[in-house]
Amino acid sequence: MSNQSNKSNESNESKAFVPTMGALHAGHLSLINLARTFSDDVVVSIFVNPLQFENPDDLAKYPRDIEGDSAAALTAGATEIWAPTVDEIYPSSPKIISAGPIASLYEGVNRPGHFDGVVTVVDRLFQRVRPTHAIFGEKDFQQLFLIKQWVREKQIPVEIISAPLIRDEDGLALSSRNIRLGDQGRSDALIISKALFAAASSDNPQATLLDYLSAAPGFTLDYAAVIDEDTFELASESTEKPRAIVAGWVNGVRLLDNMQMKVTR
Repeated sequence: MSNQSNKSNESNESKAFVPTMGALHAGHLSLINLARTFSDDVVVSIFVNPLQFENPDDLAKYPRDIEGDSAAALTAGATEIWAPTVDEIYPSSPKIISAGPIASLYEGVNRPGHFDGVVTVVDRLFQRVRPTHAIFGEKDFQQLFLIKQWVREKQIPVEIISAPLIRDEDGLALSSRNIRLGDQGRSDALIISKALFAAASSDNPQATLLDYLSAAPGFTLDYAAVIDEDTFELASESTEKPRAIVAGWVNGVRLLDNMQMKVTR
């Protein structure tokens, strides 16, 4: 692995890992801050994974700024930056790992194979970094669930740490894609967090989500569902950890968000 560091690496039994695709924002930096609480050795990878892009144009347009991202990550507390090439990660045609049946739900409906690509690259990254802890944000909640499930089922010796979703002051969930929204698009996108906050205080969160999102100007709803965090099945009256997950389009940009809901009895 190539190394850029503002301090020498020390021998340590623990190693925290923050995998990213670059275009770092405050949400990513919060993952690095959290990683420092688990280890003094924090590796941040920057790799735009081609296997999780269904559209070649999206892959080509994905923002890349290795120097800027590396500087930001080191300032946030990373001790090592690893920016491998595609050939380094996939020296030959990769064997695709199945993310399981839940990968075909929600995000998987419109992005077939996406989560298989995510799990495949995480497997490759883990093999190289050998972390004791890996930090993933709750922003991509289905991804987080599937990675936890895969690690548990395969008995991979790494602890997956969930990092809270970070919001901007106006409530919009931080995302590398937000820069593509434009002023009007950003205004239209605020309906997502408004709907989630309203649902979180509602006795019928599913209905509240749909009331807010189904006819919101400038927003095209893909899905809005309240699921059980532990199973990813639809929440029921007995669910102890309900969470709303939302996806939709604003100004040609696909946005994801989620929020814990209150338990209703």
